[in-house]
Amino acid sequence: MRLPVIVSMGGVNAAGRTSGFQSFRRMVIELLPEAEQQQTLVALAVMMKLVKPSGETHFLAADDDGSGEPLTATEVAQRYREPVLDGTLVRRVETSVFDVDALHWQSPASLHAASEQVDESLKFVLSTDQLPTKLPESWTLEPINDAEVQVTVTGHLDVKLDNFRDFPVKAAGQLPSGFEIADLYNSRFQPRGLQMALFGATDALRALGIDWNTVLEHIEPDEVGVYSSSGFGQMDKEAYGGMHQARMKGERVTTKALVMGVNSMPTDFINAYVLANVGIASSSVAACATFLSNLRHAVSDLKAGKIRVAMVGNSEAPIGPELMDGFGTMGALATDANMKKLYGTDEVDHRRASRPFGENCGFTIGESCQYFILMDDALAMELGAPCLGAVTDVFVDADGTKKSISAPGPGNHISMAKAVAAASAIVGKAAVRDRSFVLAHGSSTPQNRVSESQIFDQVAEAFDIKEWPVVAVKAYLGHTIAPASADQLATALGSFKYGILPGIPTIDAVADDVHQDRLKMGPDHQTTTPEKLEVAILNSKGFGGNNASAVVLSPGRTEAMLSKRYGESAMKAYFRRRAASVQASENYLSAADKGEYAPIYRFGEDMIDEANIEISETCISIKGFANSISLPTDNHYQDMTD
Repeated sequence: MRLPVIVSMGGVNAAGRTSGFQSFRRMVIELLPEAEQQQTLVALAVMMKLVKPSGETHFLAADDDGSGEPLTATEVAQRYREPVLDGTLVRRVETSVFDVDALHWQSPASLHAASEQVDESLKFVLSTDQLPTKLPESWTLEPINDAEVQVTVTGHLDVKLDNFRDFPVKAAGQLPSGFEIADLYNSRFQPRGLQMALFGATDALRALGIDWNTVLEHIEPDEVGVYSSSGFGQMDKEAYGGMHQARMKGERVTTKALVMGVNSMPTDFINAYVLANVGIASSSVAACATFLSNLRHAVSDLKAGKIRVAMVGNSEAPIGPELMDGFGTMGALATDANMKKLYGTDEVDHRRASRPFGENCGFTIGESCQYFILMDDALAMELGAPCLGAVTDVFVDADGTKKSISAPGPGNHISMAKAVAAASAIVGKAAVRDRSFVLAHGSSTPQNRVSESQIFDQVAEAFDIKEWPVVAVKAYLGHTIAPASADQLATALGSFKYGILPGIPTIDAVADDVHQDRLKMGPDHQTTTPEKLEVAILNSKGFGGNNASAVVLSPGRTEAMLSKRYGESAMKAYFRRRAASVQASENYLSAADKGEYAPIYRFGEDMIDEANIEISETCISIKGFANSISLPTDNHYQDMTD
């Protein structure tokens, strides 16, 4: 069976860029060596437009016209450390997104005549072209001139007034302050979620260190699959948000609003504008388990040989009043009022709004795009692709009969037990017992902290795991919906590299009702050596019973498996080829740290003309692709047909 190897990752979330482990480094920055702290701070300062590069090694303040003294990287890190830290991770919603203190809305009102009026009827003048198509029964009209009429209303007139309100939810996991993808390319008023998808896919593609055309020269054009989506579609004004609001606001619906909102559009954008892909386009949606659902399809197709390269990920931009209003009305989000009540304070620390497995009162929304490139092991070896790890299995199980659609059920017990059993079968029980860790869903709700910890504790007991480390990245990033478990995967790969398991710094202590007889979690980071981390179990619990758990192997364990399959001499040749890929990747990462990461946007480029497609009984040839596409000729049902 083919092994799906993770060869690259890219994207951005509240902690920064995914490639080069930047976002991971931001989460554990206080434990990094001084040089890596400085690198992280400077790169984020550039991303956040606090500084701009000036030559190879120096920088200028963002508002410097060139007359000021250039700053060294050390000076940038020292001067901008606090603004960088304050402008990343979960924090108060910034006014550039929307004003949580004065959110514009239309409040209902009922007008009637002043009591001193004799006839107690309401009169006003209205332009004739503003009259409703169907007049209310309480209205009578008196022409004033060709353009205006006087309207007399008997009784009450119900109206909507422009107004502002205090929004009860004020914290979110926003992208780094000042970072605007729309400024990096001709975004053509595209929704934020689609801008993010282009950025994430581009970041992953360039971090691969192998030119995409080189990859295509080694495979057939249709042996590429893109597995992506957004959970709620694009809800901002350029897409569904604008479409739903337009008529109620007296505006026109735009021609792009519907198509831009479709939740499969991140897949379509990547296929059309980044990869020029003619292979598989797959978009699964499974609430908070959406990424793992997409990953399951990609891993299955790679293992079966249906594809040889997969780009898997999601993009979600849910920070806005509509979705947050919906979740808030459900009681799912942490409001300022509830946090004040729960924590006994008049002041709210929005940095600590998301508190997985601690005393909490709801989750915190976040935005993120995360994309991973996976190859089958043979292609990764052939190309000398980087090795970040491998995904062996993804298990998805529903909850069965439910009283409430949002209530937990047995599905996650099943998916977690399957994942740990599968990992044990591959790497051995001892490795799982002593060198594995869990990336929890950890949504920061009272129900989740009890139900998910009980599952982990019960599974740990079944497999004789005594102190199972648990990581909950939503404490840093918020709940990013579709890419939530992709944030977990990026964190797992960071832990494999650095030997650091991020703590839950937003809590003072684990809540008393959390099951933790066999678990190890808390505010502090857990540190070890990379060699002692071999297996990560990703877990996701989604609305409606969308439970998923995945097995991820470390780079070291992955390379050991490759060595056993291919032998020592083949591995030496692979390492030689890989050196060039790693160097090319590092060159991109160095450029990206200086802000050179504009999304690939191949709008209208190299379009395939029908005249350039040749079809025979056995293959299809398309001009511009190095190889032909083989047509299926084998009868898979030989035993059932003549």
